[in-house]
Amino acid sequence: MAITAPSTQAPRGPVTAKLNFSHPPPAGVTAFNYVDKPPAGQPQRNLTVDPHEVTITDIRGRESAYTLDHDAFQLISGVALSAEETSSGSGFTDDSSIAAHYYPEVESLLLSAIPGSTRVLIFDHTIRRADAGASRKAVMQVHVDQTAYSATKRVRRHISDPAEADALLRGRYRIVNVWRTLNKNPVEASPLAYASSSSLRGDDVVPVEHRYPDGYVGQTAAIAYHPSQKWYYTSGMTGDERLLLECFDSEALKENSGVAGGRVPHSAFEDPRTRPDAEGRESIEVRALVFGP
Repeated sequence: MAITAPSTQAPRGPVTAKLNFSHPPPAGVTAFNYVDKPPAGQPQRNLTVDPHEVTITDIRGRESAYTLDHDAFQLISGVALSAEETSSGSGFTDDSSIAAHYYPEVESLLLSAIPGSTRVLIFDHTIRRADAGASRKAVMQVHVDQTAYSATKRVRRHISDPAEADALLRGRYRIVNVWRTLNKNPVEASPLAYASSSSLRGDDVVPVEHRYPDGYVGQTAAIAYHPSQKWYYTSGMTGDERLLLECFDSEALKENSGVAGGRVPHSAFEDPRTRPDAEGRESIEVRALVFGP
């Protein structure tokens, strides 16, 4: 159960830490990543890691300075206790209970936080645990969850009426990842870093086939390092905070729209100031299509 508790242990302020970027594949080679176990003889992914030490700025005290339209990330604080954390929920241990209790809260949050939004369609969630046997852990690789290609594909996959999908694709559509910690105390270990979309160049983005066990092939993006990228994190995140990570915004494809990129690279990182016995970070991210205006 995620309950905000006071702590002075979480590292604060700017930090220099390693982020794992990717080298683009050779010309003519498709980058890929298997979501689960790859087929026999195949690697999990075929990109080469390119680690770099970067300065990561703490947004504490300036949270309101960062917006979805300019940076593709936004922090929301003071969110009420989730029904999933009460006796009627599962404490984020059961997928059906999460869908029943937490999804409606995320939908309401997005409609309230994103001006002009008219419809939210949640299509999946991922829980990351810190224990050694966890199937999903914090990802220590810089990436973007979706691309323009996969966003369009997602709309058509989840909107069964082709005419309705066409109409929605003519308007503004986005994919937003709603991230929160599940730790009892403020996050110390493996915090999440994210770069302002406005600092990301098109050449930094490496499309990656995201291959699912059921045969569905989506597309994510790996990120190549460039010194112009501006990296941030939120120190000591708590259970009453939600980090909106915008994976795609169709307005960003239009010239002079005022939307700077609409795609946020992000990655967990090891803060060198973290105590050796710090509690491992656990989290849930919910991904949603957001339509309008």
